[in-house]
Amino acid sequence: MARPISSFDRSIVLVGLMGAGKSTVGRRLARRLKMPFVDSDHEIETAASRSIAEIFEQYGEESFRDGERRVIARLIEGPPKVIATGGGAFMNERTRRLILSRCIAVWLDAEPEILAERVSRRDTRPLLRDKEALPFLRDLAEIRNPIYAEAHIHIRTLPSPHDRAVADILKALSALRSAA
Repeated sequence: MARPISSFDRSIVLVGLMGAGKSTVGRRLARRLKMPFVDSDHEIETAASRSIAEIFEQYGEESFRDGERRVIARLIEGPPKVIATGGGAFMNERTRRLILSRCIAVWLDAEPEILAERVSRRDTRPLLRDKEALPFLRDLAEIRNPIYAEAHIHIRTLPSPHDRAVADILKALSALRSAA
């Protein structure tokens, strides 16, 4: 008898560029799977008692990435959950190896035009400070997408409801489980 889709022995980690929907999709996916949800950026802000933007400004990106890696490692150590990561988390080799070896990595992939429209709704992205979103995101996608492609599951997100991405992830998780 097949195990129900809601029973996983490892965390599901969402990766992808800013604006891909990792937090929103992650919350909905966690509800469907009856698993806890955590947003690593929120956990970092809580641990540091500052916003991501303040951490970047005061300590720089390298220090932020080190703290991010430690927080993600701590989150992975606990019981299985759905984890939304910041866009750059998977770029850190140590973080990426940890996620790929101990979790199911899901890449939420969206066109830069969609991402630019989504991120323009909030002014909280340190990497976008004083930059035009679309050209920056195109360049970032060119650099990061080959790394995101290492994820176990690749989900193309469209300008459609996030529930469509959740359904696509559930289908891919079911196929992954069947292949195991």
